[in-house]
Amino acid sequence: MKTIDIAKATKPLCDYAQQVGKEAVLVVKDGKPIALLSSAIGMDSESIALANSPKFANIINRSRARQSAEGGIPLAEVYQRYGIKPRTRSSAGRKNS
Repeated sequence: MKTIDIAKATKPLCDYAQQVGKEAVLVVKDGKPIALLSSAIGMDSESIALANSPKFANIINRSRARQSAEGGIPLAEVYQRYGIKPRTRSSAGRKNS
């Protein structure tokens, strides 16, 4: 990851954005991160919004903490509850004909 101090960032934004394909560009002020330019190739606007949402990050963190503290439902039980036939390793890669 390339790091640029905001006080020394004198090029137009498009110049820094063109460098993103190779590596992310971290913009710092007094050594602390203030912005990040990273590639969005292959992402849609909803994915970008979620990836940058503190509210969504809090939901994920709470869910992980709860799963860690309380445990989850074994996959075999999910299959049984919803009447799903588990795939075997030999059939997992096959296409339905």
